[in-house]
Amino acid sequence: MNEKDYLLWLHSIHGVGNQTIEYLIKKFGNAKNIYNASIEDIKKLSGINKSVIHNIIENKDLSMISQWREKMEQYKIDVIIKNDKEYPKDLKYIYNAPYLLFKRGNILDEDTNAVAIVGARKASAYGKYVAYHLAKELAKRKITVVSGMAYGVDTMAHKGALEHGGRTIAVLGCGLNICYPKTNQKLMLEIEKNGAVLSEYVVDTEPLSQHFPARNRIISGISKGLIVVEAGIKSGSLISAELALEQGKEVFAVPGNINNPLSEGTNKLIQQGAKLVINIEDVLEELNIGKNPDQMKNLMYLSEVEKEIYYIIMKSQPIHLELICRQLKLRIDQINGILTILELKDIIQQLPGNLFMVK
Repeated sequence: MNEKDYLLWLHSIHGVGNQTIEYLIKKFGNAKNIYNASIEDIKKLSGINKSVIHNIIENKDLSMISQWREKMEQYKIDVIIKNDKEYPKDLKYIYNAPYLLFKRGNILDEDTNAVAIVGARKASAYGKYVAYHLAKELAKRKITVVSGMAYGVDTMAHKGALEHGGRTIAVLGCGLNICYPKTNQKLMLEIEKNGAVLSEYVVDTEPLSQHFPARNRIISGISKGLIVVEAGIKSGSLISAELALEQGKEVFAVPGNINNPLSEGTNKLIQQGAKLVINIEDVLEELNIGKNPDQMKNLMYLSEVEKEIYYIIMKSQPIHLELICRQLKLRIDQINGILTILELKDIIQQLPGNLFMVK
């Protein structure tokens, strides 16, 4: 048995959380010493609930560790602790940071520059597009995309990063030998190859509802900022936003139709001070990361009318073709050719319904 095995034992005891582990390590030096401590020494501990002390004394059983280790080896799951080099740097400093973190894949130094994208599971087609598009733009700038691998916005954020050569990290609310949701099995494997899948829960831990608010603090904790794409007024994404603010992280929100319930949460966040996101540059400028000199270089070679159309779209995206025409006081047939040129130059993107956004 090594130190991490004893930490797994300690981690498994009911009532022993991250702060209790840190307290015990300070008292006894390491987890092995805690396991070998006498009943008298354990009982002398102050500042710990008596029921937790009872659980430590009554659960000195390492039999589960070998079973967990077998499954961890089977699924290529590593355990990293707070003082390990691979432990995400920004995560160390949040309140109630996980003392143990389970991992599939790899965490690299470049993952320090990470942005989280979260939102509704039952996202609209527009919400899914925006999540994918924002993740794609982050990937192009070598910024890691973090999300929770849930349906909807999370899934599209991971795919947007992966399909454009980027890195992405998924944080789960269950053991890493369980894929939740099950339909994302292939996606989970792709994330493992091109980033990491993380959890603070040991193998075989089911995805219980109470685990997800807790895992949200990790999503924001390993990120420089958090973007909420779509969220109802009682969405879990709003919990993520609250946690991010408590951690001192920047919170961004994508505005939406005031008649759409999925926009209530994001619009409320903007009303309360979250930065409104029109394009990824809004996020990068605020965080001062991922500068994109190529984008500005491309704009230098646009004609005056092309630049005018670009800035109209950027200011009000997604914007309908007719509104572009009205602002420029030109006919649709005069605008269509210029829009096509901008698409070919990879400056803008057309959405269904004659809507346009910048890339």
